[in-house]
Amino acid sequence: MTKPTTHARRLSLVSLAILSAGLFPSVASALEDQPNGTSFVDNFDRIDRSRWYISDGWNNGPHQNCTWSKKQVSREDGMLQLQFTQGKTGERDYACGEIQTTKRFGYGTYEARYRTASGPGLNSAFFTYIGPTDKRPHDEIDFEVLGKNAGQVQVNQYIAAKGGNEKLVPVPGGADQGFNDYAFVWEKDRLRYYVNGQLIQDVTDPSKIPTNAQKIFFSLWGTDTLSGWMGKFAYGGGPATMQIKRVAFTAEGDKCQFPESIACKLN
Repeated sequence: MTKPTTHARRLSLVSLAILSAGLFPSVASALEDQPNGTSFVDNFDRIDRSRWYISDGWNNGPHQNCTWSKKQVSREDGMLQLQFTQGKTGERDYACGEIQTTKRFGYGTYEARYRTASGPGLNSAFFTYIGPTDKRPHDEIDFEVLGKNAGQVQVNQYIAAKGGNEKLVPVPGGADQGFNDYAFVWEKDRLRYYVNGQLIQDVTDPSKIPTNAQKIFFSLWGTDTLSGWMGKFAYGGGPATMQIKRVAFTAEGDKCQFPESIACKLN
């Protein structure tokens, strides 16, 4: 059974019913809608609200034991900080942080440098997503570090709500012990995942490559129910924190956005 990734999430039961009924367009071999986002690099000197929307006031379903709260998203020490903390918030006893772009992005290189949170039952994620809330099929490309073992990262992608493409890859030294670089290069006929500049997954089957422009997300959330996947939840007595130093998108054909970018090496 495919585990729910960070956005098993935003789909309501009605949306799932529509998807299962096959009422969305079938997967094609080219980008099905035009992105409205362009190349950028963000070092989080500030939280640019024209670029970022902060999730606030809801949860993504019974599997999530926290409510998204803008209070758990901040900029400190020159970094974006997402926190998971105890405290009655909405329908949940914990609050957690998520940030997403206001625009959608297409083929190109996506990369981020961050340190994940520690703790079983937590999920630190960098991913792209689009779905029924934007009147599109559910497409998604994921990096997820599961708190039960921060020594590895799970990569995965969803195409028209179909997943099952998970792969666990070691993160030397531990994703929660220092900053690491995560990147994927999304092309029409190829999807490559990288950790610290090393190729760790190469997808060339067109049926396993998303075709809809997507928003970029960072999120930190927890669960009481998905213990087999994320570990048995145990609150550590203080806030857990995911720290993001940089995120960048380089559209196909554009110059790389910063000197250390993997796009500089590949193009």
